[in-house]
Amino acid sequence: MRILITNDDGINAPGLKVLEAIAEAVAGPTGEVWTVAPAFEQSGVAHKISYTHPMMIAELGPRRVAAEGAPADCVLAGLHDVMPQLPDLVLSGVNRGNNAGENTLYSGTVGGAMEGALQGIRSIALSQYIGPRNAGLDNLFEAAAAHGADVVRKLLDHGIWDEGGYRLFYNVNFPPVPAAEVRGLAVTHQGWRENSVFGVEPHYSPSGRKFLWIKGGRQDQPGPEGSDVAANLSGYTSVTPMRADLTAHDLVADLKDRLG
Repeated sequence: MRILITNDDGINAPGLKVLEAIAEAVAGPTGEVWTVAPAFEQSGVAHKISYTHPMMIAELGPRRVAAEGAPADCVLAGLHDVMPQLPDLVLSGVNRGNNAGENTLYSGTVGGAMEGALQGIRSIALSQYIGPRNAGLDNLFEAAAAHGADVVRKLLDHGIWDEGGYRLFYNVNFPPVPAAEVRGLAVTHQGWRENSVFGVEPHYSPSGRKFLWIKGGRQDQPGPEGSDVAANLSGYTSVTPMRADLTAHDLVADLKDRLG
């Protein structure tokens, strides 16, 4: 199997090393793992692409390339320039921090997997939830490292992989617990944390200029039953099927009636 991996934490991020190990285990001894990842951290860029300016890429080693762009840019570079043949699978992550709930909408990690799906490649985003029970571990990615390859194999063997324009991809979040305490796998919907929206925090420079830091909400807020957030906080690895189509299909017919 030929696998392309990327992330949004940058090419030197520890989570990418975890993903490399996962990809190598899935690809097998005769497979290939190609890395095209951002030269610098690109967290929070969602599905951004560098449409209005070029990006420089640099080969750092065999099958290892850094790109001055977002994760979606890296997938485009990998598919259409770096790799001599298209991959069988795109993996994005392992993100440092969860991409469950509303975080999904901001996530560059999810954006990389989304781009892979739009390009017609099976794609999975992987993220590691962090909390009090795993933040102090020698390897806070312990749960992802221990269970990641098995989750990817299960999705490849038993997941739904459709065709068409907005084809499915998967968002996987490993729970904030040690590897031995992961309770299993849960198929979930995207959740919502009450009272946990993003905001801003103002600061002033020595010259008196005002700057704003984007500030995230609390990540320990519960989500609704059946959601990725609820599953993760209960010790389960969440698997959420997703599409890039943002249409509220459940409202289309009603809106037609309302607007005549």
